[in-house]
Amino acid sequence: MYVVSVQAHYDSAHFLRKYRGKCERLHGHRYVVEIALATETLTDGGLAFDFVDVKRELRALADRLDHENINDLPPFDEIEPSAENQARFFFDELTRRLPEDMAKALLYARVWETPTQWAQYSEKTLAF
Repeated sequence: MYVVSVQAHYDSAHFLRKYRGKCERLHGHRYVVEIALATETLTDGGLAFDFVDVKRELRALADRLDHENINDLPPFDEIEPSAENQARFFFDELTRRLPEDMAKALLYARVWETPTQWAQYSEKTLAF
């Protein structure tokens, strides 16, 4: 199996409405979002997927969150803007935006809040 991964980043603020502690106050992160696509086959050119195509769509989504208070943006104006929910947002949005073959190959979306902590969403069972 071949796995292709791309990353983008965005600097944003958020607060957790239903959390008690420091994170209930407005604070910021330099988020990194990583997505991965998996396939068993390569194109005649030896590629699983074109990095340029995948990164363009990921970057467009990350740009929507960049330098914003995420709590003010749909869907996070109604759901908690946790790293877990952000990972699901990227996964769901990319599933809609990517061509069908890429959308079906989407393995996971992972959002890093810091260099040492991340949350991931996938609709596939993953072994770690």
